[in-house]
Amino acid sequence: MQVIQTSKTNKLHEITYWGIRSSVGVIFVVYGLQKFDPIWREHLIGFGLPPELQIPIALAETIGGIFLIAGFMTRITGAIFSVILLDAIFHIRWNNGFFIAQGGWDYDLALLAMVLFVIVTGSGKLSVVSKIRKLPKVLH
Repeated sequence: MQVIQTSKTNKLHEITYWGIRSSVGVIFVVYGLQKFDPIWREHLIGFGLPPELQIPIALAETIGGIFLIAGFMTRITGAIFSVILLDAIFHIRWNNGFFIAQGGWDYDLALLAMVLFVIVTGSGKLSVVSKIRKLPKVLH
């Protein structure tokens, strides 16, 4: 009985890891695709950031989101997303206060917590890298 319960618990954990990882990935893909719009250059200037960062940020979020959904390079991607989110919190949203309704950083903080969870848990068993055994650990 103990073995069966542990097996069910492990499957539930893996499904939960995949759900959180995929949710974060989808969010970043959608926001990354939005950043390819030329109007986003103006937003960067308004944030006090160079407009040349538009394409690198859009690519990082879109490709990184796809990597998270697939479960490939999750820890590296999570670290990159952590930097993006910390910049959003402290550079862009901090002065607006906590609540998102006033342009605050509560949503970014929740997303950062999920990204940190992804960094800690890695890709999990429901991922591309779990099926490819010969990949170096850094790509997990």
